[in-house]
Amino acid sequence: MSGVPSAGTQHHVDPAFTAPDSQVSAPPDEPVDASANSSADRLDDLAPLDRPTSAPPAPVDAHQPSPAPLDRPVSAPPSANNDPSERDPLDSVPAAPYDPLSEAWADQSDAGPPAGTPTDDRSTAGASSARSSTSDSDREQPFSAASVPAPPAAPVSGPPLSAAPVSAPPAWAAAVPAPPDATPPSSTAPVSAPPAAAAPSSAAPVSAPPVSAGPMSAAPVSAPPVPAPPAAASVSGPPAGAVPGPRAGSPGESVPVSAPPDTVPPAKQRSLAEQGDPEQVLAAYRWRLDPVTLREELPEPDDMRAIRRRLTEKLGSAVDNRARARLLSLRAVASRILGDLDDALADGRLALTYADATGELRRTALAQARLAHVLRWRGDFAEADQLFAKATSIELPDRLRAAIHEHAGRSCYDQGRLMEACHHFEQALDLRGAGDAELLDRIRVALDAVAARAAADGFGPYPRSRDEVLDRDRPPAPGQAGALWGYTDPDGDLVIPARYAEVQPFHDGLAWVRRPDSDRWSLINLLGTTVIPPSYRAARPFSDGLAWVVGEGGWTAIDATGAVQVPPNFAEVRPFRNGVAAVRREGWGAVDRTGRIVVPTRYHGFATELADGRKVDGFTEEGLAVVDVGGRRGVVDRGGALLVPPAHPMLVIHPVAFLVGSGAGRWGALDRRGEPLIDPVHVDRAAVLAEIDRLLTDANPVL
Repeated sequence: MSGVPSAGTQHHVDPAFTAPDSQVSAPPDEPVDASANSSADRLDDLAPLDRPTSAPPAPVDAHQPSPAPLDRPVSAPPSANNDPSERDPLDSVPAAPYDPLSEAWADQSDAGPPAGTPTDDRSTAGASSARSSTSDSDREQPFSAASVPAPPAAPVSGPPLSAAPVSAPPAWAAAVPAPPDATPPSSTAPVSAPPAAAAPSSAAPVSAPPVSAGPMSAAPVSAPPVPAPPAAASVSGPPAGAVPGPRAGSPGESVPVSAPPDTVPPAKQRSLAEQGDPEQVLAAYRWRLDPVTLREELPEPDDMRAIRRRLTEKLGSAVDNRARARLLSLRAVASRILGDLDDALADGRLALTYADATGELRRTALAQARLAHVLRWRGDFAEADQLFAKATSIELPDRLRAAIHEHAGRSCYDQGRLMEACHHFEQALDLRGAGDAELLDRIRVALDAVAARAAADGFGPYPRSRDEVLDRDRPPAPGQAGALWGYTDPDGDLVIPARYAEVQPFHDGLAWVRRPDSDRWSLINLLGTTVIPPSYRAARPFSDGLAWVVGEGGWTAIDATGAVQVPPNFAEVRPFRNGVAAVRREGWGAVDRTGRIVVPTRYHGFATELADGRKVDGFTEEGLAVVDVGGRRGVVDRGGALLVPPAHPMLVIHPVAFLVGSGAGRWGALDRRGEPLIDPVHVDRAAVLAEIDRLLTDANPVL
């Protein structure tokens, strides 16, 4: 509470809102709604009446402080006062913070305030007769519609008691009897009317004749007090409704306060965890790496615990797999940093389950990387390295791929695989080193740690291949011996004899071969054993457990046993990826593993291209494909939904958007719903990619 409210202002205090020992409350421990904060800081000022009313005041409740004085003195005898000191009338005007309950009825024109609330009832303009309302504790005086003028900015001082009386009672007032025998001296400024009788109070005097001559502590006036006649004539004074009542609550709370305390306790500083959304706070957290362990250091554990608590609260309202996957994996990050690795592992595995259910590559990669980081801290390096390897897809944003390589390098550092660690750090720098100063700083710390460890223990084993990390046996590779073909191991030795005229590489542990004495293709396994005898005039490698072959009809899809899964009905086909394959009949479309048409065969072609220039044969890992209709391109998903109508001369797939080019050679972007994201004003793709990078909400991936 600051400043002194004007006279006539009414304030009411909610007992649960105002503390008895301080007028300045500290912010809550938990974040609160901004509207609640603002309403708590406002004062509910009620305007005073325009001019004095013409009726004597009713007796004032003994517990109510007296109202503020009027703006100028008028002719009236003063009341008795035992305090000879001169006071500022504004010093004793009680003030109270805004009562949030008052807004419940402030805007209701027809409904009155709650019981016990001071009111500002007004009679009609020019009313000559007084009307009153009596209760058990007080009586509201009648008054006219005009309101009382505001009090003066400074007190008005009057002559001492020894001087001649300043003014006589008004001509319209009743005869005044003689003053009492003992009247203490007074030098306080005169007020506009005799004050009403009240219990001892420190408030300013009220301009009304006293009903009874009880002792008062209000400021003295410039004439001896007179008792009011039984039927006093009308005098000017503020309405009883303008007198503020006592504040509810404990006895200590009911004392009116006229000014802010001399010393205001400092407001509690909000912690980082309470500033904004917990996801954004965590994403903005700037970690410091331990130069030896290459693990994040946590200077304020309480902040991280608060972030985790707020993530848990937000998780309680999550309704879809995307939100659950995101929040669970972020909570796993917070638990890992806090050292609660069991909780982090449980959250990380559940988050990956939800992420897989969404079918979104980027969301799945984030869940995999965060779980891998937990496993690294637990010492489960084999599974951690596999998850890091699975997460590094070429279809992900470069910033995310760089972060995954950085953390995969730290996992290799923990294992003493320092050459492999340097390989990951190098890939991270190739992806983002030129434009990410924070990444450069972290890699510099990591390379210093690598150098220190290598000087003591050496660089460790040679880097592993992706297949070795994923614990996949490297299949034999085609090798030629004379005019025939066989298969060799990594050392170059033939493991499957050279007895075929043509061979294809192994996929899913199977390979198509053709003998010199046949024009049909047969299928063999890794041992060279024939699985399917020579049967097909053409064959494509296995993918997703299915292979396209041409028998007596058109292209058909079979499984590893030779059973037909998709009947022969297509003139051209593409490999299966994530359960769908592009096919051409009268036009291009797509089928699922059962042969059901999921994308109508009405497009002129598939022209799927990634933002880095690489082309994809059919659908991406996320199940997206670029379709062409008369030279105009659009986007469909594996379910057949048309995300972007074929209306753009150029279109490529970005990990979080679609880059589109106009006929004039200008580039812009659409979001994943096909809505405009960046206007086509850029001269090349690179400028659009840089703009998208600035718009990413998780530009600093939290792993």
